Amino acid sequence: MSTILGVSAFYHDSAAAIVVDGRIAAAAQEERFTRRRHDSRFPEHAIEFCLAQAGIDPGDIDYVTFYEKPLLKFERLLETYLAFAPAGFGSFARAIPVWLRQKLHLTREIRSGLGNAYRRRIVFPEHHQSHAASAFCPSPFEEAAILTLDGVGEWATTGVGVGRGNRVEITHQLRFPHSLGLLYSAFTAFAGFRVNSGEYKLMGLAPYGRPRYAGLIREHLVDLRDDGSFRLDMSFFNYCQGLTMTSRKFHRLFGGPPRTPESPLTQREMDLAASIQAVTEEIMLRCARFAHAQCGGLRHLVMAGGVALNCVGNGRLLRDGPFESIWIQPAAGDAGGALGAALFVWHQLLGRPRQPVAGDAMQGGFLGPAFSSESVRRCLDTLGLRYRRIVDEAELVAHAAALLADGKVVGWFQGRMEFGPRALGARSILGDPRRVDMQSRMNLKIKFRESFRPFAPSVLAHRASEWFEFPDGQESPSMLLVAPVRESRRVAIPPELRDRMESDPDLRRRVNVARSTIPAVTHVDWSARLQTVDEDRNPRYFRLLQAFEAATGCPVLTNTSFNVRGEPIVCTPEDACRCFLATDMDALVLEDCVLVKEAQDESVLAGARTEHLARFELD
Repeated sequence: MSTILGVSAFYHDSAAAIVVDGRIAAAAQEERFTRRRHDSRFPEHAIEFCLAQAGIDPGDIDYVTFYEKPLLKFERLLETYLAFAPAGFGSFARAIPVWLRQKLHLTREIRSGLGNAYRRRIVFPEHHQSHAASAFCPSPFEEAAILTLDGVGEWATTGVGVGRGNRVEITHQLRFPHSLGLLYSAFTAFAGFRVNSGEYKLMGLAPYGRPRYAGLIREHLVDLRDDGSFRLDMSFFNYCQGLTMTSRKFHRLFGGPPRTPESPLTQREMDLAASIQAVTEEIMLRCARFAHAQCGGLRHLVMAGGVALNCVGNGRLLRDGPFESIWIQPAAGDAGGALGAALFVWHQLLGRPRQPVAGDAMQGGFLGPAFSSESVRRCLDTLGLRYRRIVDEAELVAHAAALLADGKVVGWFQGRMEFGPRALGARSILGDPRRVDMQSRMNLKIKFRESFRPFAPSVLAHRASEWFEFPDGQESPSMLLVAPVRESRRVAIPPELRDRMESDPDLRRRVNVARSTIPAVTHVDWSARLQTVDEDRNPRYFRLLQAFEAATGCPVLTNTSFNVRGEPIVCTPEDACRCFLATDMDALVLEDCVLVKEAQDESVLAGARTEHLARFELD
């Protein structure tokens, strides 16, 4: 047995993944175990889980690989600080001690994190090589064009290449400071959201606005070429030398200082979100067309990197791009780099063959911990919770479907936890998409987040094209493609109501207007962030959707991640119970155990809410 451990750490979303004889055995983010969102520390808990899942000790690992080259990254930081000196001294003084103490000594840190039991070689691929391998190696394609887009690795910010057989090759790169990911993050920060976590919010806000600033962005900020490459006018940005993303010149161009976090959103932020989303999609589309031309017209595209999580842009590539199909790494950001690094070593450095798997080799993305019914019941008994056990699966999913059809919000905890930022039916909160108030209710009373943020529809894969404008045969199992709701499922909005909505500053009133027969998952532009569900990847969730369709005639459920704002997705039964008890969730299905909120003891509920408020921290 040959084992390779991949690690990403110290920047954003630390993670570990283990590949055993070429098979992805396990992968998880550190945040799920520590309950510290986007935990960037060494992923000791994630590694412990991966090794346990593979049944090995640290000394049994054949190769350890880290997802990027730290010395090359340090070179870029030093050159950047020198280029802007003395303006960057504050940023330099803040960053260098961390590098001198930890990041320049990664070999020592990794060996120490493995209890000094691992004595063999540590391999350091380049950042975008790890992304490219994470995109191509698990994909179902024998050959494909590769597109990697993120903030920055060592020097590269964008990569175009090709994957064939067991090899990936990056043929063209865009280099720092010219970065699509950092451009999008600059607008994220300017709109008052947190960089590296608020980009989803900016994307969700875009349909409320109009791209009236897109011309200014193209004229002043971005010199865009036909091949998708571009240069940024760095006088508008501050991320090279300062502690902020944007400069005063940027603020003057867009009408004033950045929005204060948590303050009311204005039409300016909505229009800025629409504008940068439009420019981002244009750049992504040009990059894809260039990749298609460079790789000789290959039919398939694979993608990774943080920008590949922009599911609206991905949907545009599918509709308007030159490729027949697209596969996107579910953990497209830095966490997925750990997996990519391990696969890169196995296939590229060791030369081991690669056999594409129908669907993909990610096991549906369900690569994290699972918990037995016995361990779940021990947890529930310890917490003093009342529950009903339903061993027969057909009865279990029918009961859960009846709760959902009755308007209940249900926590759904089944099998192995997902790897990546999306809940795919293992750690999900579910609702009836036919209810107009479901989106705002789940946002405000359960997720404790902004009311404008849309939820995703989970739909039976073979029924997707009946409800969404989505090609037959194309899958979206990881919620990484946006598609419009079909015209036949839309609801006409009277012109006078539409005009009033467009000028209404209260986004909650705009959200609570039915635009389709599944309003809870239909965004204001009639789009939906689609998850197709098939029986092979997630059989129990598939059967729940079947049961819900049998009860209601609708093969769609509202699906959002099982967490509240500021916290990672739940990992353990204890995490799930805390979230269930402290929110307005109505029911919880933990493996084969069903809990109903109204059946719980009031003192247990009060204690859980008090504990939650004490540890709750706004994002």
